[in-house]
Amino acid sequence: METPINREIVKQEIDKMGLESVGMASIRELNRIVNNIETATGDAFIRMEMGVPGLAPPQIAVDAEIEALKQGVGSKYPPFDGIPQLKTEISAFVKNFVDIEIPAESCFPTVGSMQGCYMAMMCCSRRIKGKEKLLFIDPGFPVNKLQAKVLGLPFAHFDVYEYRGDKLGPKLESFLEQGDVAAIMYSNPNNPAWICFTEKELETIGSLATQYDCIVMEDLAYFGMDFRKNYSIPGQPPFIPSVAKFTDNYILLISSSKSFSMAGQRIGMSAIPEKLFHSTGNNLKSFFGSDRFGYAYIFGAMYALSSGVSHSNQYGLLGLLKAVNSGEFNFVDHVKEYGDRAGAMKQMFTQNGFKIVYDMDDDKPIADGFYFTISYPGFTGVELVEELLYYGISAISLSTTGSDRHEGLRACVSLTGKERFNELADRLTRFQADHPEGSDFKIIHA
Repeated sequence: METPINREIVKQEIDKMGLESVGMASIRELNRIVNNIETATGDAFIRMEMGVPGLAPPQIAVDAEIEALKQGVGSKYPPFDGIPQLKTEISAFVKNFVDIEIPAESCFPTVGSMQGCYMAMMCCSRRIKGKEKLLFIDPGFPVNKLQAKVLGLPFAHFDVYEYRGDKLGPKLESFLEQGDVAAIMYSNPNNPAWICFTEKELETIGSLATQYDCIVMEDLAYFGMDFRKNYSIPGQPPFIPSVAKFTDNYILLISSSKSFSMAGQRIGMSAIPEKLFHSTGNNLKSFFGSDRFGYAYIFGAMYALSSGVSHSNQYGLLGLLKAVNSGEFNFVDHVKEYGDRAGAMKQMFTQNGFKIVYDMDDDKPIADGFYFTISYPGFTGVELVEELLYYGISAISLSTTGSDRHEGLRACVSLTGKERFNELADRLTRFQADHPEGSDFKIIHA
């Protein structure tokens, strides 16, 4: 049987990587396989494996960074906790869009939100003796668990899909009552399922974090990208839902990669409330030289990891945040195209025999956003990852995300513009024709 992508070459490139299972490959490993297949065949894939932006960065940020370089900042070390003007704008940004007051002192640029996560894990897990475990509310970003492993931290996790609403509290408490959880981590909107916690669920998480003295690491990588509500007007409701409304034990981790289309610049933001920033922990001093949480964060974790974000890059983000905070630039309008793509692509998949795995957001249909999840009858997710490579489509298995839905894949819409929709539809039609419902034929076993 012929497939859209040459079968022999696909198999050859898979074998070259020497992986035990392509379907369990990391995002970067799968990305490398697909790059190699594209190079060998000359055929372009529908790339859905990586959550990278497909839109150009705002010109405001580009111009601000260029101007900073012209002024000579490239020759100078930046303050590693952020230039003062940027810290002030991050504080204003959080107030304008989350409606939370966080002092500029405890707002920082980080080398992507990834570094912010890593530093938060370091400090949270070493804050109190006997509390070093991380609890991931899954499904989630696979690399966060890799970060925990690299740090040597124990972690637990559970798939939240069956524990929404009133079920969330008892499930969370079953972990927290053991007394060893240092921090809870989740993304909201969720990567990969695109579920969004309700105010009631966030209140549950926040109240339990306070009760059990653990810190919530709230990953806001897709800031404002629940397009069902308009979160784009600074200082006006609706504000972006956050656990920050319900506890002082939290760290906000905000990415510039998706909402601002600045992935290549590797700059994110962390914001720590004043009470936590000035708190103390009985296990911090041996690691960071101080028992104060904020000191440990800046002069311990941040200084040791990178001594800060590149100087000119901070000015680029500063220029953009000024425009966003003043209402000059609407960052949500800039990325709404992702929601439009998701709606169209989900329809193409379902018209060709696929199913949406995480299809409900509590009691509402899942929103159209940066990701969606798919399955196909007769396939596990691990099998489906490999099978789709022969049809020029790449996505990652939900099994790598902590999901209990092992039949599914995560699909990212960011790199598939409307100009590729006909090509995607053709490949999906071919896939369904080659795998009619009830058939057990699989190229990976042929």
